[in-house]
Amino acid sequence: MGQTAAVSNIALRTFSLFQGLNDERLANVARCAMMRRVPRGQAVVHAGDQSDYVYFVLTGSLKVLVSDEDGREVILTILGQGELFGEMAIFDEQPRSASVVAAQPSDLVMISKQDFKQLMRDDFDIAWRIMCNLADRLRNADRKIESLALMDVYGRVAHLLLEMAEQRDGETVVVRKISKQDIAKMIGASREMVSRVMKDLGVQGLIEETSRGIILRDRILDI
Repeated sequence: MGQTAAVSNIALRTFSLFQGLNDERLANVARCAMMRRVPRGQAVVHAGDQSDYVYFVLTGSLKVLVSDEDGREVILTILGQGELFGEMAIFDEQPRSASVVAAQPSDLVMISKQDFKQLMRDDFDIAWRIMCNLADRLRNADRKIESLALMDVYGRVAHLLLEMAEQRDGETVVVRKISKQDIAKMIGASREMVSRVMKDLGVQGLIEETSRGIILRDRILDI
């Protein structure tokens, strides 16, 4: 598992799941939480593993992926700061459905499945927020299935960029670093096709690749 360390209340308050908890309730969470640092390229969990922990991303980013017997990979999503994974095992007791690999050096907060179940029993706010998180994940999965089934590659690239974007200084920006290869694995296309689409979107003035990230222009909504 690698080295772990204690987790501060300050670190826990960065997660929406724990915001609003008073110091006493937060201390209960901190007592059963551990910090783990993961280098780039290292797997945190593998598909088929037993589900022992719930993980929260404090810094960095991680790829959630599945692969076939020939080693071909499909990236289901990319997790960033403030997001969590492994919570489904709290409810279904099934092995991991996908592997999670650090795309960048990442700091994770870990809570054992048994401890997290107890936190949910003791604190309805935490249980409710977990259920809301699962509902959001189901909606996102529905949108991804829809885009894969109904959109061409241009539409799938645009849809993914919009899904990953956030508002920064009045602009819509994909801040999280993502390679064209990873985009291809997320939308079911070749890297070459994604490169052509991204170049074409840039020529049309729909996106601009900068040092701050990929800036999306309003007209990309029309794709």
